[in-house]
Amino acid sequence: MLRIFATKGPSEIHELGLIAREFIPAGAVVWEFMPGFDLEISPDRFMSLSASAQDRVRYYGWINHKTGCYRLSADDDRFTNHSDDPNTIIQGDHTIAARDILMGEEITFDYRLLPGQDHVPNRD
Repeated sequence: MLRIFATKGPSEIHELGLIAREFIPAGAVVWEFMPGFDLEISPDRFMSLSASAQDRVRYYGWINHKTGCYRLSADDDRFTNHSDDPNTIIQGDHTIAARDILMGEEITFDYRLLPGQDHVPNRD
């Protein structure tokens, strides 16, 4: 669940991205996994989904390697794009502002720092 005011918007990186709609100071929690709001999908449940639904979960979700379950954000956090010079970092179940993020700036992180993912983060 986003802990700051940010929404989906135009991106110079990949058509759509997560755009800060307020100033976010360095160290602020940007996102955290919120049970009951965000989804956690067990491997068995994932396998029971249609191929199309599995594709969407793979595209917008990530695997929590502690539980083996897929996680899926229920808000616009799923539009966060990769950057080689990201303005957030992942710490446990949280995304933290690595530096001040200006209103109107795209919120990004470096997917390469997170093992075992195609194009989405591992947030565990």
